[in-house]
Amino acid sequence: MTASLRDDDLLIERVETVIIDVPLRRPHRFARVTMNAQPVLLVYVHTRGGVTGVGEGVVPGGPWWGGESVESMKVTIDTYLAPLIAGRRVDAIEALMCDMGDVVAVNLFAKTAVEVALHDAWARALDVPLHTLLGGLTRTSIDVTWALGAEPVEIVVEEIQRFLAAGSHRSFKLKMGAVDPADDVDRIAAIADKVGEAASLRVDLNARWDLLTSRRLLPRLAHAGIDLIEQPVPGEQIEALAELNALLPIPIMADESLRTPHDALRLVELRAADVWSMKVTKVGGLRRARDIVAIGAAAGVPVHGGTSLETGVGTAASLHLACAAPGVTWGSELFGPLLFAEEVLTTPLEYVDGALQLPDGPGLGVVPDPDAVRALRRTGLTRD
Repeated sequence: MTASLRDDDLLIERVETVIIDVPLRRPHRFARVTMNAQPVLLVYVHTRGGVTGVGEGVVPGGPWWGGESVESMKVTIDTYLAPLIAGRRVDAIEALMCDMGDVVAVNLFAKTAVEVALHDAWARALDVPLHTLLGGLTRTSIDVTWALGAEPVEIVVEEIQRFLAAGSHRSFKLKMGAVDPADDVDRIAAIADKVGEAASLRVDLNARWDLLTSRRLLPRLAHAGIDLIEQPVPGEQIEALAELNALLPIPIMADESLRTPHDALRLVELRAADVWSMKVTKVGGLRRARDIVAIGAAAGVPVHGGTSLETGVGTAASLHLACAAPGVTWGSELFGPLLFAEEVLTTPLEYVDGALQLPDGPGLGVVPDPDAVRALRRTGLTRD
């Protein structure tokens, strides 16, 4: 604690929520939706001592993925969570999260935004980087895989070759699930054939296939040279995921199947996935993410730093977790800020040779640009 910090400086004065809509550099196509802009909820926690912490609530492409939206997060936080935590201390994070769980069930994306803002405010009040509150550093950067949408072969290959020529990324994740499964496999095989061994290719099916389709077609992807397959079946079907993991000669990565520490225990028990995708946004915050990574490490399961296509605020939070948790050894796809056409930070995050560098400074080490937030701010719950 800094010498000038008083106990009441850590009291939460008020919580502010702001929706912004950030345009993308190019459309990003998932299995169910195509994005041209990413809606983001910024949550500001203002303390009595004059410190402000910020967190980010965001889902990849809207409520189709996690059941929440920036609109639902804002209402949940403004109506239920903000009044609950006002007047309490920002360093009482575990107690605050327990009490929030008593008032609002699940809503993990909304809770993440608040929890990260609490960490940011607390760390800034102490004048230490956020990773200090998570146990300190294991690393200072993390490799970044570039993710591409479910686009035609020519578009995907051109984008991959452009990054390879620039030397900025060597691994790429390709979205699947938007077209007929057999046609989708043919598309991915054609991409793999054109790219060859110049890059590592992974695919993400966003839980779109059933078990029989997966058993029939996933071996073709392995034969085509794909290195990893992410979440082919619905998240609750962990037994099916385990069957596929035993069948394939390449790793299965769990994403939609992993939201809670209990999910992590089930994945371990059934040997359902060789790699876990850790999105801080989907599990309720940094502390639950750290717990889940520790479970994976104890079981010998490496963790990958996943993304919900956050701006620099949410990406910085995930980066602090990835740099603090020893079990995050499978790289990341924290490329979100590179996909946005508008910068929302006063100082952008730094990518060097395909790796994201941990920023210096207290808290998250990043600050939202008030001018950018003002320009991108949505005036109501609905888009214009």
